Amino acid sequence: MRILIADDHDLVREMIADVLEREAECTVAHAASIDAVIEVLKQSEPFDLIFLDYQMPGMNELAGMRLVMRTAPDTPVALLSGVANKTVAQRAIDGGAKGFVPKTMKARSLVNAVKFMVAGEVFLPVNFMTGADQAPESATALGLTKRELEVLAGLCEGMSNKEIGLRLDLQEVTVKLHVKTLTRKMNAKNRTHAAMLARDMALLAG
Repeated sequence: MRILIADDHDLVREMIADVLEREAECTVAHAASIDAVIEVLKQSEPFDLIFLDYQMPGMNELAGMRLVMRTAPDTPVALLSGVANKTVAQRAIDGGAKGFVPKTMKARSLVNAVKFMVAGEVFLPVNFMTGADQAPESATALGLTKRELEVLAGLCEGMSNKEIGLRLDLQEVTVKLHVKTLTRKMNAKNRTHAAMLARDMALLAG
């Protein structure tokens, strides 16, 4: 299967691509904006599925999705997000999307969802759609300290614990402890997932 993953967060693309290449033997192309998606579609062979991040440049709510669907009308498009609620997910489906995939989805479930959508079916995670809508949480609501936010900023830049320690004048073991604590507070699987959620929740905005 040929999959196009569009997200302006490098870590997100790499994480999802790794799962699909390893678990489903997919060939994965990358894009970081709607403009880049259009260029890739013009220059590449048809894809079996296109993933679009809800918050990347050019999306403008769902306008970017509609543009991609007009450009590649025979290719299924799925919305990808860490913060969009079920109302947004339903709007995407009503607008012609073949699915909605939360970024928190486990690897096996993601692979199954991709196969489902490539087969022409519409995918919506039942637990997500039947749960109560929740607003994105703030750093304060998550209980993140100023120091943890500084460490999180380093994670978002792809820095190692040692590099973060040098920047903040902290011992590497102290940084490691902060990473462990902030990932627990954010309910993140690992440092990459924490960085991904931080971007989507706009925890470091401003």
